[in-house]
Amino acid sequence: MRSTMRAALTSLLALLLAAHCVLLPGPPQAAVPQPADGVATLPDKDWTAIKATIAEQLAALKAGDGGKAFTYASPGIRQQFGDAGTFIEMVRASYEALIAARYTEFLEGAVIEGRVIQPLRLIAPDNSVLVALYTMERQPAGSWKIAGCILAPSTVRAA
Repeated sequence: MRSTMRAALTSLLALLLAAHCVLLPGPPQAAVPQPADGVATLPDKDWTAIKATIAEQLAALKAGDGGKAFTYASPGIRQQFGDAGTFIEMVRASYEALIAARYTEFLEGAVIEGRVIQPLRLIAPDNSVLVALYTMERQPAGSWKIAGCILAPSTVRAA
């Protein structure tokens, strides 16, 4: 059962990543090299740091602190939006589900075609479920920043 769910999640991530790549063309900013066996992964410490980055940005968003939330965005995202005010307006308009979620749960991350993807399950107040797929970017100093996020529907319904 676990391997079936993992395969389904990997397929979903690959499909959504393909859509994400169409929307944001160009090479990944901080791609993880694909090893000879074809399976890329990250050490646990990186996944922990990635989850902390996302959780801290979510906390800032929920607190209404656009300035702090903006600091977790990759240089490309920061350049795209220019300032924290424009960024938080975009989040409120397009990613309200992140702010409104009554419950969040990190799912198993994956490296797909060199891109680091961290899924986050969101349960809304009406019990609908979405999955936020974060694309993460390693910075030259080794920290992680958020390079994009796609909200995808889930077939799961919360109790």
